[in-house]
Amino acid sequence: MQHSYDSLDRPGGFGGLNLLAPLRHRDFRILWAGMTVSLLGDGIFLVALAWHVYSIENAPSALSLVGIAMTIPTIVFLLPGGVISDRLDRRTIMLLSDLLRAVAIGAMAALTLAGSGTLWEIAGLSMVYGVGTAFFTPAFEAVIPDLLPSADLPAANSLDQFVRPIALRLAGPAVGGALIGLLGAGAAFGVDAASFLVSAVTVLAIAPTPHRGGGDARLIDDIRSGMRFIRGRVWIWGTLVSAAVAYLLFLGPTEVLLPYLVKNDLHDSARTLGLVFAAGGVGAVGSAIVMGQRDQPRRHITFIYATWTLATLAVAGYGLATAAWQVMVACLAFNALETAGTIVWATLKQRHVPGNMLGRVSSLDWLISIGFLPLSFALTAPVAAAVGTRTTLVGAGVAGAVVTVAALFLPGMRDVEREPELPQEPASPPADPAAEAVNVLVETLQPRSTTDTRS
Repeated sequence: MQHSYDSLDRPGGFGGLNLLAPLRHRDFRILWAGMTVSLLGDGIFLVALAWHVYSIENAPSALSLVGIAMTIPTIVFLLPGGVISDRLDRRTIMLLSDLLRAVAIGAMAALTLAGSGTLWEIAGLSMVYGVGTAFFTPAFEAVIPDLLPSADLPAANSLDQFVRPIALRLAGPAVGGALIGLLGAGAAFGVDAASFLVSAVTVLAIAPTPHRGGGDARLIDDIRSGMRFIRGRVWIWGTLVSAAVAYLLFLGPTEVLLPYLVKNDLHDSARTLGLVFAAGGVGAVGSAIVMGQRDQPRRHITFIYATWTLATLAVAGYGLATAAWQVMVACLAFNALETAGTIVWATLKQRHVPGNMLGRVSSLDWLISIGFLPLSFALTAPVAAAVGTRTTLVGAGVAGAVVTVAALFLPGMRDVEREPELPQEPASPPADPAAEAVNVLVETLQPRSTTDTRS
């Protein structure tokens, strides 16, 4: 998709659409393009993995096993990934992570196309995929403030939450369901593997990010300093703890039982599952567009918790639904509300966490939030067997919502709403097309310095 970036501020252009403002910055624009392709592949992968696993063994325990295999390596390597992203060139980390995941999913495609992939082989390759995700996630989250001025961060987060659901939950699943129906899951895995290679090429095209360095500090010391930073801020640790418990309650049931519900209770196809995910994408896209036109809410913590509580409650709608369209409505509501809160949360971190700590804080964010996820996957199958698929989903949504809203009332949780933002070096204005062409020529003749990018 092409845009005329030079027209963003002209009458009749996109001047009123703040969502597109970050695209005026070259490196962010390139990274955004690669991320879009990769997310499209991941949307295809979501449907292909669930459908293929249930074709091997049609039981919730099968997809639970694969979910556990994927999340445990992510949990184990998130902290080292965060520390490394604060010490080294974040571009290099993202590149290697993309290549590792391309190899894992490519092998999964080869096995599936050959008709020889077993459940344990799929689980093993999912573990490799999880390692790549552990290193990519904190590096990607931490690199955005290196590429943009502070004023563009809310729009960048809105753009991310706009593109992500279109690719991951709307176009990707819809294409994945159709692709599986025509060519099978192996072809779908192959497309996802190729998308990681495209992402790797675009990562190579951006400037190296600053080497912030860890000095002589040991890795464990850097982790401890990150933990101390989080412990001193209720808005961070309170949110992470509440998210950990809420995810324990509802994420496993959602990931495992929603495909099972569509396939076995509603007796629908992979195409229908793709449309359910796509409905969530529609909700998230609409939410991102709205958030991209608005400033950061003044009471941002209150806003985050209100939207996340309602989103978690929407999970109960999966269990109450008796038709595919009702599942789609619940998925749309969940993703719209979750996206709105996530945009504000990401901007809050980027504006109130120092740049040299952001990789560690992001990795700890993910680690603590998903730390109970393997347990959630493990408990889902026996609980569903005991009380039923629908009851499990309803209970998960209600209990998760109660845990989420309770954290808002922790003493000091809303103090950050009165704190000033951290100062940040202003960004240079975007170059016009002619100047940018000259820059490209100069960059071709002379290697980029690793120290002159924005910190």
